[in-house]
Amino acid sequence: MNWLEALILGLIQGLTEFLPVSSSGHLMIGQRLLGTQLEGGEDLLFVVLVHAATVLATIVVFRRQIWGLLKDLFRFQYNDGTDYILKIGLSMIPVMVVGLFFKDRVEALFSSMTVVGVCLLITALLLFLSDHYNKLKGLCCGSCAAKDTTGGRNGISWWQAFVIGLGQSLAVLPGLSRSGTTISTGLLSGVKRSEVAQFSFLMVLVPILGEAFLDVLKGDIFSTQIGAIPLICGFAAAFVSGLFACRVMIALVKKARLSWFAVYCALAGLLTLIFLS
Repeated sequence: MNWLEALILGLIQGLTEFLPVSSSGHLMIGQRLLGTQLEGGEDLLFVVLVHAATVLATIVVFRRQIWGLLKDLFRFQYNDGTDYILKIGLSMIPVMVVGLFFKDRVEALFSSMTVVGVCLLITALLLFLSDHYNKLKGLCCGSCAAKDTTGGRNGISWWQAFVIGLGQSLAVLPGLSRSGTTISTGLLSGVKRSEVAQFSFLMVLVPILGEAFLDVLKGDIFSTQIGAIPLICGFAAAFVSGLFACRVMIALVKKARLSWFAVYCALAGLLTLIFLS
């Protein structure tokens, strides 16, 4: 992998980690088009670095919220911060179950472009339904759906946190967007648009860091054949594009602008099935 290929793949990872179009699916498409393979121990360091870059971008964007949650946590009492953290913990249970018991089966699907194409179409359907659902609710009540209340502390209830977690567990499939799935399931379950994007992005921090830690424990992460320059380019590209995409996605969710991504995912899914499967 040269520096330009690393730069392109880093941009893809940073943009698609937050935009609801599937980072895993687009990385597979990018690898196929560039003739570059990232799976396997020899390129594991690159994968870990670009994911770490998107985690860092999330932390930078939500630094005030994260700091507030940590301060509440170390007050050692039940408050808004600990309530939010516990709900994030609840949302992580489904994906932990998938990781512990179905990891090998899921990884086997990453060689199938057909799976990517089908999952992109499913992502498109979820995005369209979430936008359509909220518009219908807005027409019924005479105002936008974002004004609905969830009845839960911090704008999200326990069952809604678990439902969003179920969405995240399904999004381990290549082509099924994690942000698109979690945001869509959150909106469909009644979470306010002003709340769902933040919860969606914060809930993934621990799973990504945990997976990276397990990759490090495997011991073959530093056996990469990629040079230092491509690694730096990939990390920088993923971080900068991740900052941009995270902020853009927050604004788009609040303004109910997901249908255009649904159209894009539908086209990408169809083209993948036709030309790359």
